[in-house]
Amino acid sequence: MSDEAPRWRARGPGQPPRWWPSGEPWPPSDLGARRWRRRRARFMRRAAAIFALVLMLSLVGASTIVSRLTRGATSGDGFGVTQLVVLALLAVWAVAFLAATRAVGSPIGDLVGAAGRVAEGDFKVRVAPKGPSTLRAIAAAFNGMAERLQQQERQRRDLMADIAHELRTPLSIVQGKLEGILDGVYPADRSQIEPLLEDARVLARLVEDLRTLANAESGVLALDLERTDVGMLVRDAAAGMRDEAARRPVTIAVDDDPGVAPADVDPVRIRQVVLNLLANAVRHSPDGGVVSVRVRGTSARKLTIAVADTGAGIAPEELAKIFDRFYKGKDSTGSGLGLTIARSLVRAHGGEIVAASAPGAGTTITVGLPLSAV
Repeated sequence: MSDEAPRWRARGPGQPPRWWPSGEPWPPSDLGARRWRRRRARFMRRAAAIFALVLMLSLVGASTIVSRLTRGATSGDGFGVTQLVVLALLAVWAVAFLAATRAVGSPIGDLVGAAGRVAEGDFKVRVAPKGPSTLRAIAAAFNGMAERLQQQERQRRDLMADIAHELRTPLSIVQGKLEGILDGVYPADRSQIEPLLEDARVLARLVEDLRTLANAESGVLALDLERTDVGMLVRDAAAGMRDEAARRPVTIAVDDDPGVAPADVDPVRIRQVVLNLLANAVRHSPDGGVVSVRVRGTSARKLTIAVADTGAGIAPEELAKIFDRFYKGKDSTGSGLGLTIARSLVRAHGGEIVAASAPGAGTTITVGLPLSAV
């Protein structure tokens, strides 16, 4: 039995498996729903007590007014118009108070209960918008918040699963090769060690990509900004990709406008973005295809870098996903982090990156950067 098997078993009777997320109940149950119902019931009891108190005070006040009116009637004064108006207003107030309490108390109780379930980690809960417009707006905002929390939790779980998958494959290869060398199955020569070194480099790149992505998305990525000729930077990046492109063979053509002013950017990070876009374009271009890069200035103190290929293009339903973490098309290779990192680095500079494509018409990815530091 392999060493991996025990990690997928429970630690003991009544205990969760080792892979079960910490802090979540085991076995899964509706514990959060029961707590939510108890909290909602407690809130409704308190609201009912407050309502009963207010109603009792109102009745005492109403009975006092009625008794005075009655004394006036027995003394021969009778009911006047003023007394009838007061009684009508009291009746209207009582009905309005009951309606308002019912219209407000129930939605607030639903919100309190739903907030308790979210605090317990149940992000699937939603609140039916009802009651006054303000409470309906609050319910809609709450539902939007719960939806985002649910989506982020789903992305977190998917991210952990994807990272484990991406790390497991090269690690398994390295482990198997090393065990084979130690057991004498493979000779300990250059032909066996070089592939291990390449797999180690793949792991190192993946870990560095994850670190860069985490720093960029958390806003702690340090940018070393300096005045940079972006056209020259793009030409340098294209020159570094030409050997790989020639093996396809694919031609890289650079068209940079010499009138574009230098920009305040981190040249290392922007070169990383350009290399990533070029690598994707070369990978998805057919043999004999052309990858074109255009650098242009705009009237809004910005510049654009457009990388276009002559590949098969991207379907509309996939185009919206290409910047997602670990997303890969059917013909894609690599970790699926390249475009996600490119977008994070561009946004860290205060710019934006967009993609345009159509099946059979190739793909163009355009990066917009401000000339001045943000």
